[in-house]
This record gives sequence, structure tokens and C-alpha cells, in this order.
Amino acid sequence: MFHQIEVIGHIETDFKEKFGIPRQSGIIPELIGRIVFTKKFRNPDAIRGMENFTHLWLVWQFSENVREDWDWAPTVRPPRLGGSEKKGVFATRSPFRPNNLGLSCVELDHIELSKGKGPLIYVRGADLLDGTPIYDIKPYIPYTDAQPQATCSFAKSDWERKLYVEFPGELLSKVDESKQEALIKVLEQDPRPAYKEDSDNLYGMKFANYDIRFVVKSGTLIVTEVL
Repeated sequence: MFHQIEVIGHIETDFKEKFGIPRQSGIIPELIGRIVFTKKFRNPDAIRGMENFTHLWLVWQFSENVREDWDWAPTVRPPRLGGSEKKGVFATRSPFRPNNLGLSCVELDHIELSKGKGPLIYVRGADLLDGTPIYDIKPYIPYTDAQPQATCSFAKSDWERKLYVEFPGELLSKVDESKQEALIKVLEQDPRPAYKEDSDNLYGMKFANYDIRFVVKSGTLIVTEVL
């Protein structure tokens, strides 16, 4: 049997590298992404009626993890468990998967029609790297997709560690005003690996056209430089 899936588009976001991307979609609605279809799928009829939905499912590829010489592993070490305990790959949302597929729920912000690029879909809360290939888009349907009684084992919402962010005004002013709130909320989520504790280590994170340097001390993230 022959199986084939085709890239229908790519998403443009402010994340130029994996470091700093939110661990789940929807956590930071201030983050704006734009989906641009490939030439074959730029027919406006393909999204007719989409404007009547508030949220969308995106099926995409962990493109930075694709390696021809990689062999899948049945277990992974989830960051939520400090990287010290193994779980089955199909019991986690690890990016290291047999088919490298990701699934994200995002909020539909608006749709634009471009003569050169066809329909452009603007979404909020995407947890995707800039340039990530999109394989499919489906509407989110609350009465079937929402399961408020569901349990989630070790992946509990109260695990997320929020830091207090100290962002000096003279450094924050270097960032485009339209991106300041989203950047601060990304930093609040603690972009460091889950197993890292407070230290004097200097970290760097690329966001939009900026390189943000920071340290974390006693639960406070201190921005030291914006390049």
C-alpha cells in the first residue's frame, strides 16, 4: 500500500530557532503566525467557510528533527519529568516521533486574500518554528474536540513555571512595540530546559529579528541585552 502526504503550506512565526517556543499551543495568544499556502493550494475556495470558526487544528511536521539516519526509539524522557524518567513515545508529545508529525490548536485571527500569495491565514497561539511545513488544517469543533473530564497524567497545566520578568525599559524600547507583550509572556514561561535550575548561566533566545540575552536568579528572569 502506498501512502503519501503533501505539504499544503508553511507558517511564518517569530521563532527562528527551537529554543523559546512555547511547550504547547494556545498558551500565549499574543503570538501571531501567518499560514501561506503553496502555489497548488492557493485557491480561495479551499477555505470557504473557515471564517465561521474561531479555532483551527494544524497538522504539521517537526522539520528540524528530520534525519535520514535516525532510527525511532520506543521511549523518550519528557522535560516535565526533569529528563530523568522514561515514558513511551506514544504516551508523550515528544517531537522525536516515527513520523515527526505535530498537532496544534490555534485561534483564527483573520484571513486576508493576496493576489500574489492567495489566502493568508493569521492565527494566534501557534507553537511552531518559522517555516514549519503544514500538512493539513481542520476546524476545531467544541462539542467533539473538547473533553473537560479528560485526565492527563504527568502533563498537568499547573506544572508550567512562570517567572517574573525584569526587562529594563531601555532594552524593551529596542523591541517593536507590537511584539513586546508576546515576548514578555514567552520569557515568563521560562524558555530554559525543564531540568535547569537557577544559575548564573547566560542564555540567548532569538525572537523575531532580535537576540534576547538573559539570566535567571531566584525565580526572576533578567534581560541583560537585546541585539
